[in-house]
Amino acid sequence: MQKDILHAYCLKQQGATHDYKEEWQADRYHIGGKMFAMMGGDATRKPIITLKCEPSRAEELRETYEGIIPGYYMNKTHWNSIYLDANIPNDLLETLIQHSYELVFDKLTKKAKCQALEQF
Repeated sequence: MQKDILHAYCLKQQGATHDYKEEWQADRYHIGGKMFAMMGGDATRKPIITLKCEPSRAEELRETYEGIIPGYYMNKTHWNSIYLDANIPNDLLETLIQHSYELVFDKLTKKAKCQALEQF
């Protein structure tokens, strides 16, 4: 999937915000100040998106898809990195973005949830 389509889908999540971390050369997507997605590159600058994932599902995805690896520079139990040039179905990528968003949103305090959603 193309980076601009992923960017738009990440920002489509209710209350999502975006910034660019120059030193990482990565686009980051947040809800309530907590990151749920990051687009950048691996050590060779090959484009990836990194998403939070429930641990058992994360392992299953890595076993099923060659283009899904443990989170690059992230907690490898809770994050997966997905190569943008991998043959991953678009609907699966959208589902994984939403799953990541929901995992992060669910961990926010009630106050942080309300503040994040009030902005929109």
